[in-house]
Amino acid sequence: METGPRPTGAPRLIAEAAPTRVRTSASEELTQELIDLLKREDFQPGDRLPAVTALAERFAVAPPTMREALRRLQALGFLDFRHGSGVYVREPLERVIVSNPYSGQLDRGVILDLIDARLLIEPHLACLAVARGGEEAIAEVERILDRAEQALKGQDEVLSGLNLNFHRAIAKLSGNSVLGQTIDSLLDLYAAEQMVILQVYDNRERDAREHRAVLEAIRDGRAELAATRMREHLTGVRTVVEERLRGSTPTRS
Repeated sequence: METGPRPTGAPRLIAEAAPTRVRTSASEELTQELIDLLKREDFQPGDRLPAVTALAERFAVAPPTMREALRRLQALGFLDFRHGSGVYVREPLERVIVSNPYSGQLDRGVILDLIDARLLIEPHLACLAVARGGEEAIAEVERILDRAEQALKGQDEVLSGLNLNFHRAIAKLSGNSVLGQTIDSLLDLYAAEQMVILQVYDNRERDAREHRAVLEAIRDGRAELAATRMREHLTGVRTVVEERLRGSTPTRS
């Protein structure tokens, strides 16, 4: 199997059969910093936050990283994303307690369970996207893939966010709001596991090609093929990740 280059400083996860200890994602630390800022500036329920790009510049992070931090707060029920309007405070921020469930260690079983959960949902969403995705919406997904391909060499924090945005965009194209929100929540709450999957799978170019193949099937109006390609993509990732995780001792959080 071809493998992509390992970025400098990436966790040496499985090849050396070392314990699976990884740095928590930048979005987790950023989430707490964002809460602190909003509390200091006295944001109240109903207040609109600055634009994602403005917040990203303020914290010196990439917009996908900032968006992930915001979505973590959305998943906790404290922010409201309003299409075409912005991000609003939904609940009093004084009540926000963001805990880190990983404690520096990730459960291998949870990583595989996450992929299994996505396998149950995402092929169906890719199939639905064929009938409901307009030209402009599909073009926007293609722009996400273009940006992701520019981040293939050693920009994993950015790449991970863009890859997740691709899967979110397909879910949105499907038109099924409940399943779309389910995928949003899965990707937000298991952001650290998603980064591990990217780095353990370690084949960024193949990932990019398979994402393109799914989008091509959707654009061509081939629902069954779109579902099949999404299923094969996630199954392939799961097979490689399971094989590489098998070499190290399971760790429970």
